[in-house]
Amino acid sequence: MKIVNVIVESPKGSGHKYDYEPETKCFKLMKVLPAGLVFPFDFGFIPGTKGEDGDPLDMIIISEINSFPGCCMDCRIIGSIKAQQTERNGKTMRNDRFLGVPEVSQLFKDVKDLEHLPEGIISQIEYFFQNYNEQAGKKFEVLERLDAEAASKEIQ
Repeated sequence: MKIVNVIVESPKGSGHKYDYEPETKCFKLMKVLPAGLVFPFDFGFIPGTKGEDGDPLDMIIISEINSFPGCCMDCRIIGSIKAQQTERNGKTMRNDRFLGVPEVSQLFKDVKDLEHLPEGIISQIEYFFQNYNEQAGKKFEVLERLDAEAASKEIQ
């Protein structure tokens, strides 16, 4: 299992989207989500990586933990959701979501791969990002789900 360092930007249950800005070394409030829409799990990034969108790779942290923007944790990769995102200007790019479990999690300590999660959790995450992007005038299309081994290779 690949272990990666993850920085939380937007915590589980938050109705606010934060982005880390390397230039200012600050977490900036980027948007307020529509009423009732909240992050289902902590959402952050894997430092030292770069996705097709130019940002570090996105990580959803499956856990019972409620953290905070800037919280750093070691997570094991359990899979990913390969996705294509279409911006408002029509430009389409890959914008995958990697899934990880904190090494300190007790509730999810036996989850080593995407197949160990209930289907409802994965569907909820996919639906959240489809709805989240739709609210911003974008389209988020799930291409496929990858297991832990394939997701770890994508990170490298």
